[in-house]
Amino acid sequence: MRTVKFIGWRLLAGVGVLWGAATLTFLVVHFTPGDPAEAVVGGEGAAPTPEVLAQVRSEYGLDLPWYEQYAAHLWRIVHGDFGTSYRLHTPVTQAIGEQAAATAELALAAAVTGLLLAVVVALATAGRRRWRGLASAVELVAASTPTFWLGIVLLTVFSFGLRLFPSSGGQGPASLVLPALCLALPIAGVLGHVLREALEEVLDEPFIVSARARGLGDTAVRLRHALRHALTTLVTMTGFWVGALLGGAVVTETLFTRQGIGRLLVSAVNAKDLPLVLGVVLLSALVYVLVNLVVDLLYLVIDPRLKEAA
Repeated sequence: MRTVKFIGWRLLAGVGVLWGAATLTFLVVHFTPGDPAEAVVGGEGAAPTPEVLAQVRSEYGLDLPWYEQYAAHLWRIVHGDFGTSYRLHTPVTQAIGEQAAATAELALAAAVTGLLLAVVVALATAGRRRWRGLASAVELVAASTPTFWLGIVLLTVFSFGLRLFPSSGGQGPASLVLPALCLALPIAGVLGHVLREALEEVLDEPFIVSARARGLGDTAVRLRHALRHALTTLVTMTGFWVGALLGGAVVTETLFTRQGIGRLLVSAVNAKDLPLVLGVVLLSALVYVLVNLVVDLLYLVIDPRLKEAA
């Protein structure tokens, strides 16, 4: 019963997050300069007449007060209708669905790469003073480097300089390498530091001393005993991980000229395409909420004592 109540409160909090995301997005897009009616008739270069713009505003409800537009958008979203993109003239769900696979591919590649880098570096440097300082410095640089600057460096060195990977597009595995690294390196920097701290705490535990006393080598102790316990710390970082992937995809897809939800969001914001912006933001918020709900449930499985406090 307590677990059901716990899930209920988490779901209620998730609904609040979605409402806040929708509200803030509407206000930001609505009150920024620009006329969404121009996006409906083909953009600024279309040069529509004032009569056409007035007709479009009336048809799409853009001539209504902002609070009425907000209520109308919110009402449609509650009923599962995200409307039609002003710029693409297609349903928002269809526009997002056509780009979701490319972003999922990039996010998955970056997540796997970041996790592998973090685990390998943390295992190799935990408790070893000679390498710990160097690894910490590299992780600090990777975690604090802006994504767009890191992407420019990767393009300059590996694409324009060495010509090892393509600089743009999304055709083939080679075109995925640089964007995935651009997303993965900052994540690996944070996760590697957190995982190494957890490993060093675990390596001082009595059961590790007992394992060493039984004749297990250092590598076996780290892989078979310490890593399993330290990995639970990474569960805490899942929210950061998901947020970094979703936010970084916007910059990465634009920089590397890749198709995806991030690039779709940038185009929608520039055109003040409110239905499409709301759809992308709400999808990102929903993913974030669901991932954190799963993490909370995993905590209950990992540590049953939390069920009593839930």
